[in-house]
Amino acid sequence: MEGYGLLIDYEYCTGCQSCEIACKTEHDFPVGKWGIRVFEDGPWQKDDANDEGSHFNWNKVPIPTDLCDGCQDRVAAGRKPTCVHHCLADVMRFGTLEELSTELARKPKQVLWSIK
Repeated sequence: MEGYGLLIDYEYCTGCQSCEIACKTEHDFPVGKWGIRVFEDGPWQKDDANDEGSHFNWNKVPIPTDLCDGCQDRVAAGRKPTCVHHCLADVMRFGTLEELSTELARKPKQVLWSIK
């Protein structure tokens, strides 16, 4: 799986945790073990000097753990990793690091994870 990754658009992640559940089910991880986890950044108040008032920021960011193998068996069979397939907000992409880095450059508020 060298040279592959996950691109996650955390601006639109809803934090539904369907990626976590799909991964745990696919790999039969025991309680307390995760292949991907959704972490929260916020809520916190962002004051904008150019705008009246303030806004709240609350990001949800799915992060692959050391147990993530990129769903090697699924990918070898021509399928997407289970977290990408089951993402309800459709904010996860799988592909080569080269193609994903090109997509990353087009839009802010995304994160690119290299898959081992």
